[in-house]
Amino acid sequence: MARRVLVIAAHPDDEILGCGGTVALHARAGDEVTALIACEGESLRYGPAGVGQPEHMRRAARTLGLKESRSLGFTDQRLDTRSLLDVIAPLEQAVRELRPAVVYCQFGGDANRDHELLFRAALVATRPIEPYIEAVYAFDTASSTEWGYPRSFVPDTWVDISETLEQKIAAMACYESEVRPYPHPRSLDALRHRAHAWGNQCCIDAAEVFVTVRRTLRGARPPV
Repeated sequence: MARRVLVIAAHPDDEILGCGGTVALHARAGDEVTALIACEGESLRYGPAGVGQPEHMRRAARTLGLKESRSLGFTDQRLDTRSLLDVIAPLEQAVRELRPAVVYCQFGGDANRDHELLFRAALVATRPIEPYIEAVYAFDTASSTEWGYPRSFVPDTWVDISETLEQKIAAMACYESEVRPYPHPRSLDALRHRAHAWGNQCCIDAAEVFVTVRRTLRGARPPV
């Protein structure tokens, strides 16, 4: 049975880094996947004109088979200048509109402050008063989660993305401004190595990993 899936990410490309292969599996299964991107990712580093990330985001969404990718337009690296309620409100509105069964969100223990604050807001927006939410998972983000301290990301869910790894890599390549040369963690080769390393922990070829934030009995089935 098809389900609705929501990805809550802080910046353009985080949705790919954290769960690109998994949401591609959802799309292949006929699920409706929407990505909600909290911040524009250009102004701080590239100036007001940007580098075309809205188009990069659309291309990446098409590559993965997402139904939609939305931007909330918060200023990059400035979530700590807003009240948490300002961030929670549009997330709640999207949750009530989309009624997702599965939610993937940014892990809150990253080095990136925007990730931390968005996770706190997502916890409120996805609280279990909404009966249609079966499960909420937090994903790691290359070049941010592993650079945080204390290193508290301890996955409990492995999703086999062997069939969609190259689809994830192609989607990441759409973000021309964000890909870095190897051996940076956001290089395409490093992302392949990361997926293989996670997968090899469970004797599979490639995986994405998640921390279970909340899962109800309704959501006892696997995420994909």
